Amino acid sequence: MQPKDLANADVRLTVAQNFRTLASSTDEKDIIAALQTLLSFVNDGPGTTVTSAQRSEFNKAHYTRTLQFLVSNIQADWLKKLSGGQRAELWDSLFLKGPPEQTLLVLMEAIGELRPSGSLDRIVNITERFLQSGRLADLLWSYCLQTSLSDSAQLRETLLSRICALPDLTANKLHPNNRPLFSPQQYYPLLAKEMLTALERTCQALRDGTNCSLMFVAQTFGKVCIQGHSDAIMASMAPHLSACTFNDMVWQRVCWKLLENVPQRWMESVLTGLVQAVHGPDALGRIIGNLVLTNKTAQFVITHKVLLLQYKYKTQVLRTILSYLAADRDRRPLLIQVLRSLSQAWANPSAIKHTPVEQQFYVSKALLLSVSLLKDSELQDLRSELLQCMLGGMQSHLDSSVVRIRNMGMVVGECLSSRMDFGGIKLKFEYEQDEETRELLFLMNPDPCEESEPEVCSSEESDPSPQKESSQPKLKTDPDSELDSDDDLTPYDMSEDVKMSKASQPRYLRDCLEILLSSADPERVELSLIAAEGLVRKNSFAAKEVSVQMTKVLLHMEDKYSIDGFLNLRQATMVALTVTDCLPVTQYLTSEFYSLNYSLRQRLDILEVLALAAQELSKPVAGDKTPLVNSVPSTEISPYPGDNPVHWRQVVEKRIQSKTKYISKGASQPAPKGTRSRYAAVAGYFFFPLLRNYDKPQVTFDLLGSDHLVLGRLIHTLGIFMHLAVNAPIAAQMGCALLDFIWTVRYHTDQMVRRGILFAVCSVFLSMPSHSLLVDLSDQLFETRTWLADVAESDPDADCRSLAVQSLVLLDESLKKQLQGSKQPSLDS
Repeated sequence: MQPKDLANADVRLTVAQNFRTLASSTDEKDIIAALQTLLSFVNDGPGTTVTSAQRSEFNKAHYTRTLQFLVSNIQADWLKKLSGGQRAELWDSLFLKGPPEQTLLVLMEAIGELRPSGSLDRIVNITERFLQSGRLADLLWSYCLQTSLSDSAQLRETLLSRICALPDLTANKLHPNNRPLFSPQQYYPLLAKEMLTALERTCQALRDGTNCSLMFVAQTFGKVCIQGHSDAIMASMAPHLSACTFNDMVWQRVCWKLLENVPQRWMESVLTGLVQAVHGPDALGRIIGNLVLTNKTAQFVITHKVLLLQYKYKTQVLRTILSYLAADRDRRPLLIQVLRSLSQAWANPSAIKHTPVEQQFYVSKALLLSVSLLKDSELQDLRSELLQCMLGGMQSHLDSSVVRIRNMGMVVGECLSSRMDFGGIKLKFEYEQDEETRELLFLMNPDPCEESEPEVCSSEESDPSPQKESSQPKLKTDPDSELDSDDDLTPYDMSEDVKMSKASQPRYLRDCLEILLSSADPERVELSLIAAEGLVRKNSFAAKEVSVQMTKVLLHMEDKYSIDGFLNLRQATMVALTVTDCLPVTQYLTSEFYSLNYSLRQRLDILEVLALAAQELSKPVAGDKTPLVNSVPSTEISPYPGDNPVHWRQVVEKRIQSKTKYISKGASQPAPKGTRSRYAAVAGYFFFPLLRNYDKPQVTFDLLGSDHLVLGRLIHTLGIFMHLAVNAPIAAQMGCALLDFIWTVRYHTDQMVRRGILFAVCSVFLSMPSHSLLVDLSDQLFETRTWLADVAESDPDADCRSLAVQSLVLLDESLKKQLQGSKQPSLDS
């Protein structure tokens, strides 16, 4: 027999004898001696008589079996005979001094198998000590040195799962008495610290000329990130790695190798966590090096997925990634590649129609940042491509009915033209600046003085210059002044003075009409517009004589004299005329909506006037004493909420609340008395004429083609008419017609049109009687519900998804109410 075999047999025999002693002996000295003998195999301190070959054999073949024996005898009598100090010195030390990977597996297995008891508490205590004593770092370091004796693919996979999911495993077993150290908030920062310790030892070993492997540490790193804990890990690791790699090439080499060894399936989670945690492109470059050039997965994540497919990251992440690509000569071709992809995505008309506004804003930021990082020579090479992107993309953006998208197109167009410098010609648009537009402008042309401005303001306040003091207006005379001149007199406040006018406001409506038709005096025209609404409401008899004629004049009137509040004055008078002489004016406006030679602005004006007039007609009339049964007060609705669909949801929620029955104790407020609705009798005159010619394109007007802005407004206005017609006799007929109309355009590419469609659907379900939904729309309900479910799940616009969900809720409530009503028991005679 070989000496090695003899040593192995001796170890096996010794371990078996000690197991028998612990299992059968009642002598405390024998028990202590047996535990000391087992502990000597893992104690490599001075004075030990165990050879390295014996220790290696014990660790390889007997250590796990020893720990399992101790766990199975955790309630044995011989263990109870030991004092607390003896148990900690002998029994606990066997778990804390052997191969850490075997210890962890045995401890986790014991936690999973033991029931709540004192034995489980003792195992949990040892597991805490294992984590607190740095044994995880020892475990990782043993794999860096490749000295783990019991190694296999299955063991590594099991060990990885135990390390990375320890908080989940312990929480499932120990809840609600889990230990704070096992919580994700404490465990994953501890694991990050242990990984950094292993990396530090690796750097020192490399300096000493020892070969190391980072495969297992990289696998642990990647698995923790893919399980959703990258934030906690990176918060500890990223700053430390950034600092260590600043002036240390060995640390840089270790970091590059660590990232290279991360498995491909986990690379995305590692990189996305890292780019969010590092502070700047320089730190990112030091940590990952040229990983994007050597690793295809990393290149796809950095240059495509983070920039084009995902849009949840902050602007600083975009700046870090793009500046990282621009910082190295070998990586700059990827910056050019990214710029081409971004420009194509930004100018793609289909993407503008089918992607969320937030994603388009994200792509716009990335595009401007990329352009700002280009050198002049690179810009010249890309000049034609950027020009094509600018012109095509601007056109697509300006065609959109969403204000935010149009503003993006204008700002990006301005920035690209200024950067490319077309012979000194720069584009300039008029748009209202908001937070988004200011951010886009800052990305392209950051103000170097922006950060120092608060200090300048502070210094000015603390030490004002004499010039600034003298320039301030003196509000009071100085009582100590020796001068008595007119210069010290306080100027008289004339801000409230009213300018005297030579002309006077007309007192009759016909005079207003004559002035608006023939006068070229700006002052007289303005005074007539100011007086017109009041005169219409004051004398309805006179208003009815000229209602249609005056409406025609106002509809075609232009603001030639730049009158303050012109649009509001004009609109208010047209609304007053429609309310006062409802049928003639309504018939005129609805017939003119599809007529030739009207601008889109005029057609939108017609819709706004009709919507405001219908809303006013639906309100209770002051002094009307005629009660009506089941009359519902009108809800305030804006004619068109534009890019703010929050108002639509508020309207729907109010109506849902009005239809919901609440059971409460105590006295409740008396129900409001119903009043006569003037709108109910004329609702059809507002509604049906607008459905007459929608599918007939005119010379200057194509409702189902390019004029989707008007289409969206039309559908929303019809939804308002439907909403206001609740309890009206014609509501069921209106609902059927409206659903037939919107069914043909329900998959429209423009998100504002889809929002209007879904608002109209909500209005139908709110206003149509429940029995009419079942009787009149029985053939369409299933398809409608399927379509709404599809929109709620997959529409790119969040507000469309929300409105679809609300429509489904309203539909289900109406059907449930009707079905419950139909099941009421009947009495047979």
